[in-house]
Amino acid sequence: MRITCVGGGPAGLYLAVLAARRDPRHRITVLERNPEGATSGWGVVFWDDLLDDLYRNDPVSAAALRRDAVLYQGQTVLLDGHPAAHLGGYGYSIGRRRLLEILTRRARELGVDVRFDTPADDAATAGADLVVAADGVSSGVRGRHADAFGTAQTVGRNSYIWLGTDKVFDTFTFAFAHTAAGWIWFHAYPSAEGISTCIVECAPEVRAGLGLDGPDPDAHIARLEQLFAGPLGGRRLLNRAPGQQPAPWMRFHEIRNTTWCRGRTVLVGDAAHTTHFSIGSGTKLALRDVIELASLLPSDTTRLDERLRTYDLRRRAALGPIQDAARRSMAWFEHVDAHLGPESGAVDPVLFAYDLWRRRGQYPRWRYHLHLATQLGTVRTARRAVGTVRRTVRERRRPHAPVGPG
Repeated sequence: MRITCVGGGPAGLYLAVLAARRDPRHRITVLERNPEGATSGWGVVFWDDLLDDLYRNDPVSAAALRRDAVLYQGQTVLLDGHPAAHLGGYGYSIGRRRLLEILTRRARELGVDVRFDTPADDAATAGADLVVAADGVSSGVRGRHADAFGTAQTVGRNSYIWLGTDKVFDTFTFAFAHTAAGWIWFHAYPSAEGISTCIVECAPEVRAGLGLDGPDPDAHIARLEQLFAGPLGGRRLLNRAPGQQPAPWMRFHEIRNTTWCRGRTVLVGDAAHTTHFSIGSGTKLALRDVIELASLLPSDTTRLDERLRTYDLRRRAALGPIQDAARRSMAWFEHVDAHLGPESGAVDPVLFAYDLWRRRGQYPRWRYHLHLATQLGTVRTARRAVGTVRRTVRERRRPHAPVGPG
């Protein structure tokens, strides 16, 4: 088949990799409107379940990703710069630019034609047997045919800005700062050597009250560095990813579609669905979309329409509950005042951290008792040791010999 992927992000590139591995006869093109090496954002997070999927589908790119990923262990909740409570868990992070380099190189090794600086309109994809729209939340492919896809958007209330910092966090960190205008907070995690991702969020009235709605982005960064001087340890915030303009303040857009297929055009990743950044699953869900799609692709167009309908039904069914949980997480952060109170120090920090942990839904009672125990340093050390053993066992079960093209 002739397959055209619109968008050279993780979803488009990984679909190209998997399709080329499954049938080298496919003629696959990736069209990316931005220059090579240009990307927005800093780091993306993932977990061992996704790594297992990646190793099963392409051990070569999976091994490269794992080698360059950064491990973080545990989660820390800070109130006004002071550690308030601890949460369990661990995860991995990799710089978005490095992830795209790995996938671009792998796609080209497999014979994929990856073209940068190449916008894609309907004319550019007209000769393809299959068009994969992997062009993100503002998808041009989806936008030109929004009625056919049944696109619906819900805009979140809070403002947020996606920044980097040269403060290296070793845990996933939530830092809440009380100001005269109200609460403001960040979500931070390590993303590449010497750099962490730092997403700052607040209600729109807080942003205005702090003077963060003016025209000078550098003034915003200076103000945020002042507000978060404690959690950042005096380090810098970075609002320009390599080759990019200053990061803008945004509001989250939840995208849902009643179908992900229109003829032989199919949506994947953020073009098909979005989940609030507070659950950190955007890249993971996009890659799982294309793993499902690639597994269903026939060797020619004979059964293509049927397979695309199967993909549509399966992935929309899988995403519904996840988007519902992400919406609950977004709503929790939109009502932080209800959880923290109007003044600093007016809340039990351990209970607040547990409320933060369960924002996506209810958990069994034993989870609360484990949370209380996790506040003890000896218990945290023991949990990390158990986590290390589990990671080691999982890694040993994965393929270690790189698999050649095809």
